[in-house]
Amino acid sequence: MARRRLWGRLTRRPEFLRVAATRRRWAAPGLILQAAESPRSDGPPSRELNLPFRLGFTASRKVGGAVQRNRARRRLRAAAAAVMPAHAAHGMDYVLVARADTVSRAFSGLLGDLEAGLRRLKLWREDPASQPPAAKEGR
Repeated sequence: MARRRLWGRLTRRPEFLRVAATRRRWAAPGLILQAAESPRSDGPPSRELNLPFRLGFTASRKVGGAVQRNRARRRLRAAAAAVMPAHAAHGMDYVLVARADTVSRAFSGLLGDLEAGLRRLKLWREDPASQPPAAKEGR
């Protein structure tokens, strides 16, 4: 059974640079969240056009050696999988940048950092499944 993709991926350097150039970012102890509106493609349709948003992950050598950088990216992917599908605004490109504390920070702290970043950048979206049902008006 194939795994369903929850988001598109940013893979090319110009995509990361475009998101960084918007200067819409928020830094927390565990990560840096950068965001930019997704460009609308005029070219042939891709599979990613139907996905709600795109994500990129990066970890520089400031984070540590290859093992620490890979672990930091895995932790960022796990945090994104837990928070972003339900709460990230659609039509955006996001970049999650690992920091030195990404590897050692408690996972609940990473989740809190990501949630706070989305709220601070005004990109938080309430999950319709988690909201209580609206009260019925009547009699």
